[in-house]
Formats: sequence, C-alpha cells, structure tokens
Amino acid sequence: MNIPLILAVSFGVATLLFLILKVKLPAFISLLIVCIEVGLLAGLSIDEAFNSISKGVGDTLGFVAVIIGLGALFGGFLESSGGVQVVAEKLLAIFKIKRAPWALMLTGFLVAIPVFFDVAFIILIPLVYALARKTKKSLFLYAIPLLAGLVITHSFIPPTPGPVAVAEILNANLGWVILLGALVGLPTAIISGPIFGRFLAKRRFVEVPERFETTPSKLENVNLSMVFYILILPIVLIVLRTLFSKSNSMFGDTLNLLGHPFSALILANLLAWYFLGIRNGVSKEKLLSYSVKSFEPAGVIILLTGVGGAFKQILVTTKVGELLAGLIDATSIHPLFFAFFVAALIRVLQGSATTAMIAAAGIVFPLVSQGSFSEAELALFVLAIASGASILSHVNDSGFWLVGQYLGLNEKETFQSWTILTTLIALLGIFFTFMLWFLV
Repeated sequence: MNIPLILAVSFGVATLLFLILKVKLPAFISLLIVCIEVGLLAGLSIDEAFNSISKGVGDTLGFVAVIIGLGALFGGFLESSGGVQVVAEKLLAIFKIKRAPWALMLTGFLVAIPVFFDVAFIILIPLVYALARKTKKSLFLYAIPLLAGLVITHSFIPPTPGPVAVAEILNANLGWVILLGALVGLPTAIISGPIFGRFLAKRRFVEVPERFETTPSKLENVNLSMVFYILILPIVLIVLRTLFSKSNSMFGDTLNLLGHPFSALILANLLAWYFLGIRNGVSKEKLLSYSVKSFEPAGVIILLTGVGGAFKQILVTTKVGELLAGLIDATSIHPLFFAFFVAALIRVLQGSATTAMIAAAGIVFPLVSQGSFSEAELALFVLAIASGASILSHVNDSGFWLVGQYLGLNEKETFQSWTILTTLIALLGIFFTFMLWFLV
C-alpha cells in the first residue's frame, strides 16, 4: 500500500475544507492550491504539477465552457421573456387546484433544466404564495414539491452546470445522463415532492410571509406551446443522438450534427431569441443586455469546473486511481456508494453542491478510469455523485438561507423541512441509481 499517496490525497482534502471553511477563500483558488499541494506531496516535480493543472483545465473546459455558457444564455432568455411563469401557470391550469402540488413539481422539474436553482425559485415562489392564500393551506403543500423538482433537475439532468461538469470529468455521455437522470429523478421528485410536501403540510401550517405578499404577473404575449417546445428541444435532440446517431444513414448523420450538445443548445438559443424575444417586441438592445446578465453566474461555475478538471488530472498523473481501486476491492464497497459518500462528505463540510460534485468527480475519476464501465454505468456514477452532493443542506449552504427567508421559517423550521427534503432526495437518488445499476 502506497502510504504517501494516501496521505497526499488526505492532506489535499483537509486543506480544501480548511481554506473554504476557515480561511473563507473562494473554492476556485482553494482547489488550485490543493492541486499544487497534492501533486508535490505525491512526488511530482514542479513542472509536472503545473503541466498537469494546465492540461486538466484545458481538457475539461474545451467542452464544458461552451455548454455552460449556452445553457446560461438559454435560461436567461426564458427568464427575461416570462416563459418560466407561463409554463407554471399553464400547468397549474391543467392540473387544477387539487393537484397543484404535482403541477409545481413538474414546473420545477422542467424549469430547472435551463434556469439556475435560485433564480427559478425566486421567479416561481409568487405562484406558491398565491395558491397558499387561495386555498388557505400550509405553504409546505406547494413549496416542497416545487423545491423538489428544482433541486433534482438542477443536480441530476444536463444541461445544468453540475451534471455537465461531472459528466465531462468522468467522460460520461450526456445523453445517457439525461435518460438515466430522468429515470432516477422522476420517482425521487414524486416521493420527495407532493408526497413529502403533503406529509409536512399536515403537521405544520406555514403562512405566506407578510413581506412577500405579491401576486404573480400575467404575461399575455408569450406562447406556451412555443416555450415548451423550445424548452425540451435540446434535451430531445441530445437523447436522440445518443440512441440513433450510430446508424449509418443520412438520418444518423443529421442527428449526429443537430443532437450534439453544442448544436442543440445553439438552436434552442436562436429559437428563444427570435420567438420569445423579437416576435414579442423585445428590442435587440434589451436582448443583448439580458444575454450579458445571464453570463454572470456562468463565469464562476466555468472557472470552478476548470480547476476541478485540474484536480482530476493531478490525481491521474500521480496514479491515485490504481490505489483507490485496490482500496475499494479490499473493503468490498460498491464504487457507486464510494462516489456517493465522497460527494456527501464534501457537501456537508463545505456547503456548495456544485463544488462538492466537481471535487468528488475529480477524486472518483481515477477509480472509474481503472474499470471497464459502459456508457450507462458512467452516467450512473454521475448520478451517484449528484445524489451525494444534494444531501443535508444546512447553515453553510446559501440555499438553506434562501429557502428559509422566502418561506418565512426560522433556522429550526428550515432544518425540519428543507434539510430533510435535501437528505430525502439524496437517499432516494442513490437508491434508484443503485437499482438501475443492475438493469443497464
């Protein structure tokens, strides 16, 4: 057993947590410092360490930067056009008041595909308030299903940044991640959303906070069908490419072109720009300002993802993968559970789900690279990491405070609702992921 390698990785993880938690350094620079530390402690020369960092950043961002940028732009168009609210209001009209929790779960599930979690939550929470006031029922009945849908899609289904970054680091096919992410995510959303929301609502009545007595805006000029088609278009194209692009025909070649994540998201952006913007009378100048604004959160995630790729490359160069594979075999831990626990540990200790996903992917990749896993199995590793990174949101996670504030909860009540919700999502996610392992 190579003790120096184990110590190098252990010191690296400890340093990462110390820098983020105690020193309060940004995760980007903290991960860079850890990359250098682990490389040098593991015996790499100075040049080898920095060359590995450069290679890792370059290899990862060649794909991820484009996807995250296009995804952020797409979400910006949907947000600024009011398309997000139109989808929610139409689903509520279809499902009626009695089944509104299911409509809100589906709304969250769909909207979080292109729109960041916190943005989508703030946009949609007025609908939750309106329903709670109208029915005079607990806010939990409607808020929990919405939150479940948002969290699950945000963590499990590309082109959201977290699963895209992990898929790229693990060399997993995005189409398989989308397909299996939906299979894991839907039952997880049903149980943790409408079912758990009803359970909480029966035990705790929560009123709409007075400071948020708002009414959702009505948007007359946005066509629901167009919003829906544009929303699902890139997902459908990417999945079809995964399933049929290998056919030696013009159809296969066309799918190979249009279903590539780059092409699919470019097409979705162009359609959103024209049909949700220009056709609705939005000036090109306003559309450009919306575009610039939408890139702001994407920049941070792109940088973080790049340094996550550097961390992966450091671990590859130092041959940690062989060591981890031996340890997993010796302890008989299933590799999916190893991926889950690594992500869960980092998530609980430092708070950010995205940081936990990216850091865990870097640690897990050397192990994955030692095995002969199919494309579907690699996608399940992405979902195992996503499940672990969703667990136990608490006071070191900005989402904990965001949800507590908008639902008018104190810290104890937020623990009893939001923290339990995220933990339930994580446990259900890894359960269904593990079940799929035996079917793919």
